[in-house]
Amino acid sequence: MRAYQFRTYPPESTMFERCIGLAWCSECRLYVGAMVYIPRTRPLVDALASLPADERARLLRKEMALIDYLDRQAGG
Repeated sequence: MRAYQFRTYPPESTMFERCIGLAWCSECRLYVGAMVYIPRTRPLVDALASLPADERARLLRKEMALIDYLDRQAGG
């Protein structure tokens, strides 16, 4: 099982602590996604930081494409 959480709101938003959480199995290709609470003080790793803005936006719009990308980065 692998997991990734990311923020969708800017730091100044009252919704900043509402994040997207994904968990998946690379082998069976099943995944779940949910809105998760992550405290404002907890930093999250941005696995997409090195991508151009358009590629990043494309991945964040399609959960399966995002999971495929994250799996490739982790060697899965």
